[in-house]
Amino acid sequence: MNLIQSSFSNSILDALPNPVILVGANEQIFYTNMAAEDFFQLSSSALLRHSFSDLVPYSSPIVHSVNQVRKSGGVVNEYAVTIGTPRSGGERVVDVQTSPLPEDPKSVILMVLRRSMAQKFDSQLSHQGAARSVTGMASMLAHEIKNPLAGIKGAAQLLEPAAAEADRALTQLICHEVDRIRDLVDQMEVFSDERPIEKKPINIHVVLDRVKQLVAVESPPGISFREDYDPSLPAVFGNHDQLVQIFLNLAKNAAEAVSSRSESGEITLTTAFRPGVRLTMPGTNEKVSLPLEVSVQDTGPGVDESIRTHIFEPFVTTKRSGRGLGLALVAKLVLDHGGVVECKPRENGTTFRVLLPLFKGSDQTIEGAGR
Repeated sequence: MNLIQSSFSNSILDALPNPVILVGANEQIFYTNMAAEDFFQLSSSALLRHSFSDLVPYSSPIVHSVNQVRKSGGVVNEYAVTIGTPRSGGERVVDVQTSPLPEDPKSVILMVLRRSMAQKFDSQLSHQGAARSVTGMASMLAHEIKNPLAGIKGAAQLLEPAAAEADRALTQLICHEVDRIRDLVDQMEVFSDERPIEKKPINIHVVLDRVKQLVAVESPPGISFREDYDPSLPAVFGNHDQLVQIFLNLAKNAAEAVSSRSESGEITLTTAFRPGVRLTMPGTNEKVSLPLEVSVQDTGPGVDESIRTHIFEPFVTTKRSGRGLGLALVAKLVLDHGGVVECKPRENGTTFRVLLPLFKGSDQTIEGAGR
C-alpha cells in the first residue's frame, strides 16, 4: 500500500501523539505508528503479526464501526469504548475514530483518542448528575418552602390594614420578598418534572428562527446574527417548546457574553449532520446515535476554565445577578431529549454544541415544515 511505502507519510503519522492502526480487509494489521507501539506496549513488527481481533474483543463496538465504515465509506466515531491487551496494562476506555483508506475502501484506519473521550464521558456524567441533583433539590424546595411562604404572606397581608403607616412598608416588603422566593421555587419545580415529554418530528430551523427573533428584540443593536444551516437536515425528534427553551437560554447567554465584551459582536447559529457520532449514554451500555448537531457560537470573552467543567451544574454562574439555573435547565431538557450538550472554548468566544437524535418514526409530518 502507498501509505506503508511512503517514508514521508510514515514520518507524519509517527509524529502524531495518538495511536494510528491500519486494518486490512482480512483483519490483518498492516501499519501502526509509534504512538500505537507505546499504547499497546508492543513493537510495530510484533503488532503486524497480530490480527485486529487480538486487540479488541469480537463484541466490541469498534468491530461494528469498522464494518460500518466498509459499508458506508464514511467516518464513524465511537466514544467510551475499551481497547487494549494484558501486556499494555489491560483494557482502557478511549475514543476511536474510524475512516476508510481511499486507495482501498476495505482497509480501515483507526485513530485512538485518549484524552478527548475522558472529557466527553465526564461531561455526560456531570450533566446527568447536575440534572439529578437539581431534581432532588427542586422537590425538596417545592414541598418544604412553598407552604410556609403562603402562610407568611397571608399573615403579612392580614397585619397590613391594622399596621401604622410606617410599618406598612415592612409588611409590603415581606410580601414582595415572599413572591420573589416563590418565583425562584417555581423555576426550580421545572427540574422536578420527570413526566415523559411529548415528542414529534420538529424542523429545528423553525425553532432557531423563533429563538433569533426573541433574542434580537432584547439584544443591543450592535449584536448581529449569522446562520450557517444545513438545509437538508432531517427532523429532530423532540418537543417544540422545550427545544425553543434550550436554544433561547443558550442564545441569551451568548448575547449577554457579547455585550459584556464590547458594543458589537456576532452570534452564529449552525446546524450540521454528523452521521458518525455515537455515544454511550450514562447508566446504560446502549450506543446512541446523535447525528444532529446544533451550535450557538458567540464572540464574547469566553467561559473561564476554572468553571467550564461545572458550567451545567446548578447555581454556577459568572453573572452578578444570575441564579445559575439557565444552563442547568438546558442540561436537563437536552437529557430529556436523549441528547448531549457541550461547552467548547474558541479562539474568540465560546461554542455551545447540542447533539440530538433524529426522528425515525413513520409519521412524516414535520412541525414547521415549509415555513
